[in-house]
Amino acid sequence: MDSIILRNMTFYGYHGAFPEEKAIGQRFSVSLTLYLDLREAGASDRLADTVNYAKVYEDVKRILEGPAYNLLERVAERVAEEVLTRHPRLCGVRVAIEKPSAPIPGALESVGIVIERWR
Repeated sequence: MDSIILRNMTFYGYHGAFPEEKAIGQRFSVSLTLYLDLREAGASDRLADTVNYAKVYEDVKRILEGPAYNLLERVAERVAEEVLTRHPRLCGVRVAIEKPSAPIPGALESVGIVIERWR
């Protein structure tokens, strides 16, 4: 399966289970793998024959910078739902979300989740 990758898109949002996460907010890093057949676009060289990843970026931004959710799992589900609904050429999507500043007492680079959803 062919894919388009949007790697490490960064947004500031207010998602989290703790009150301070909703009050202060934090940075989120989102990576998507969009699964689709790219042969037609490769042959035609037309944007209409693929997925416009600038529009996908805007879809993700709207969710990450929009109303707050408690769980990364819910944020990821919303991203997957939105992207699959708005871009019918897609067969599936892989959503990875990381919180580099998760409120965990201890040293770690980030906390994150990965989901895959298919039509």
